[in-house]
Amino acid sequence: MTSLEQFLARAEQVLARVEALLPPAVPAPDWNAASAFRWRKRGTGAGWLQPVTHASRIALDDLHNVAAQKSQIEQNTLQFVQGRPANNVLLTGARGTGKSSLIKACLNRFAADGLRLIEVDKADLADLPDIIDLVAARPEKFVVFCDDLSFEEGESGYKALKVALDGSITAQSDNVLIYATSNRRHLMPERMSDNASYRHDEDGDLHPGETVEEKISLSERFGLWLSFYPFKQDDYLDIVAHWLASFGCTPAQVAEARGDALRWALQRGSRSGRVAWQFARDYAGKLA
Repeated sequence: MTSLEQFLARAEQVLARVEALLPPAVPAPDWNAASAFRWRKRGTGAGWLQPVTHASRIALDDLHNVAAQKSQIEQNTLQFVQGRPANNVLLTGARGTGKSSLIKACLNRFAADGLRLIEVDKADLADLPDIIDLVAARPEKFVVFCDDLSFEEGESGYKALKVALDGSITAQSDNVLIYATSNRRHLMPERMSDNASYRHDEDGDLHPGETVEEKISLSERFGLWLSFYPFKQDDYLDIVAHWLASFGCTPAQVAEARGDALRWALQRGSRSGRVAWQFARDYAGKLA
């Protein structure tokens, strides 16, 4: 073997070792595979959009007792898909009242009009600029969906989301909005000690201190706030009846289920839409 052949053989060995250390190739998004996508990452490598082939099929008509919230987000999303000005949306309030379901229902309502959904975990919010760059030139309209969003002190995703909403030197893309849900109105923990930073002037006007300003600065960047409240007993039973009917129960069976539905809610300590859905699945399954 000549010196040149030895050199080429060693070079091939080195290249093979280097390739083994490199992250795997990032697949290009298949835009026709689905209307919903998840942002995925392997370790510290580059992320990619994974099609969601079995997305939730919930419809806006399935969501009861949130008529005002439903109307507002539906109108905002309609403006968005029609190319008119629209706002980023923050949905906050009681658990299990339909915040996430409302966003999924909007996708199903407007998917035929070009709406697409990208679900991003809180841990990957630092990748928002990359995600926006990836879809900015596409003809579709994209809602970036951040579910159950809340932050603790010092988390990096907090700053990344603030910049993505409003604060970067780059203008917001016309085909991207951010819809987020949270049980916290300001997305950050609120403590009694925060009140110590308030001050008042001679006229008695209150002014929040820097700590409070920082905590409300993120939620303030969402143009549309939707608040959700715990359901009353009749609201809960109305949702139970809807889901039981959707599972094929007769009106007589729905009426007979009321007592069991109330006991189920009492055991769970909640009369939410989620609890109503879970009861209906259990009750209808036993009737099968």
